[in-house]
Order: sequence, then structure tokens, then C-alpha cells
Amino acid sequence: MATCTRGVWKVFSGCQQQLLRAGGPVCTQIAPRNLPVRTLAAVRVLKKDKKADAEKEVKKEKRVIDDSDRHKPYGKTAWAPVDDVYVQRFYPRTLYDAADAIDMLKGFQALDFSPKDQAVYIDLRLDMKLEKKRRVDPFVSTVHLPHPFKTELNKVLVFTEDTDQAEIARQNGAVFVGGAELIQPILDDEISADFYVAVPDILSKLVPLKNKLRKKFPKSKRGSVGVQIPKMLELFKTGFEIMVDNECYVRTQIATLDMTREQILANLQTILIDVCSHRPANMGPFIERAIVASHTSEALWFRSQDVLPKPPAPAAE
Repeated sequence: MATCTRGVWKVFSGCQQQLLRAGGPVCTQIAPRNLPVRTLAAVRVLKKDKKADAEKEVKKEKRVIDDSDRHKPYGKTAWAPVDDVYVQRFYPRTLYDAADAIDMLKGFQALDFSPKDQAVYIDLRLDMKLEKKRRVDPFVSTVHLPHPFKTELNKVLVFTEDTDQAEIARQNGAVFVGGAELIQPILDDEISADFYVAVPDILSKLVPLKNKLRKKFPKSKRGSVGVQIPKMLELFKTGFEIMVDNECYVRTQIATLDMTREQILANLQTILIDVCSHRPANMGPFIERAIVASHTSEALWFRSQDVLPKPPAPAAE
């Protein structure tokens, strides 16, 4: 009996193994999958935290190295050369006093036997940057020099359609006077002037001349628009024009070399004061670099702050 029972179990186990090999249903336990966790909210929080930290950080100011007490400046050979012949880039550039620079120009003229009445020029580079990536708009202004070097009066054209104003303009030295009938001759280059003045009533009719005249177009900001025609003609007939070129440069003649040093300095001071008046208040120095030269001489760098008038000292309490 026992032998028969063992035989039955062997047959049963063999059949089970045969069923498994034939691909019968097999139950296996599947491991749970690790689904990805969304972290977008966390990333946004981190970005906000980084932005807040950036706002808290104080901007580092540009470090200015004061090497005036060193035996030589940084990156240079020495403070001054010991010989008359030297490589200029190895030494700091010499900044002259304005009066000394003018005397040197007169000395160059005597050594070169060049004309005494040659022109004296200045080249200014202005700091036009403002806060938040803004810039000072290029400007054009007109001033009266204390010692004019031009012998001829400027040609001034007056735009007006009023007969009484036109007569006043002619009596005060206007070269051309008229209304809208002058627009086409100006566009055709048949009429040209150094300055253009207009009364407020006619400005709307002068729009076709904006592209032609550009910076010379009449503007109230420049003082070339108004009803005081004699006053405007007095300014522009003998006025000297100062204009910013290439966004930050003022290059213009200020005198002739045959004038005295005091006269040249007076003209230079008048121009520098007018240029610095266009700088917004509390924005630091306006002139970054100042050069003076005559028509045949080398360029001399000078200290413009010495020419400008000193601000009044605060009153003691």
C-alpha cells in the first residue's frame, strides 16, 4: 500500500513540473515602481530665494588704487623719465595746468616758425552715463565768448509771417526773413544760414525742415524759438556754438594763438562752464579728459577742474 502511495505522488509531481515547463500560468510578485516626484514647486521657491538673496547683496564698488605714495605707479617704469627720449607708454601721461599748456603752445609756435594767428582747439571727452543704463542726450548750445576770434557775424534766418515782426528782424540784422515760402529754397540748398530762429506760431509749418536742419532746427530749449526777436538775434549773430559729436565728444576752436594767455583762458573757462551746465546735479565730474592743441602743435592734456570755478565753501555753523 505504501508503495502505491509513493508512486501516485511521483506521478503527481511529474505532471506539475510538466505543466510549469509548458508555460502554464505562473504567479510572480512584481516589485513596486518608483514613480518620479514633481519638484517644480520647490524649484520656484529656490528661484525666489536666490532672487531675494541677490537683492540683499550689496554691489561691490570698483576699487580705486591710490599709488601716489609708491616709488613708481602700477604697471609703469617710473613716475617721470630721466631723459628727453623715452617710450611714452612706460610712464604716466603728464597733465599740465591750463595756463602752462597755453604757454607751451606759444613756445612751440616760436620754435616751429608757424603762423602766430593759427587756431587753438580743445578736445573734451564727457561722461554721459547716468543711472540705470541711461545717458545724457547730446546737446547743442550757444554762448557769448568774452574774446571773440571771428571777424564776421553769423548769418541768422528768422521764420515769421507777421509783417511787424519781419520788419523788426530786418532792422536787427537778420539775413533772411520769411514764412513757409522759405521751406522749399532751404530744401533745395538755395538758402542757408548759420542759425535758424522762429516764432512759436509758425513751428507747425516747419516740420518738413526737421531732417534737413537737424540740430539747427529751431527749439525753445536752445533759445531759438520765441517772440523776443531782437534778443534772439543778439545772441545768435555773435554767439559761439558748442555741439556734442559721437555721443560724448566736444571738439571745437576756442581762440587763436596770437591772443594773450588771459584771453585764451577766459574763452576756455566760458566753454567749460557751459559744457558742465548740461550735467545733471550730483552726478560727479562731467569732463573725463581734456586736450588742448594748436593747428601745428602736439596735443597737451590739461586739468579741466583747475579752470572751472571752485564751488563755494559751506558756511561754518
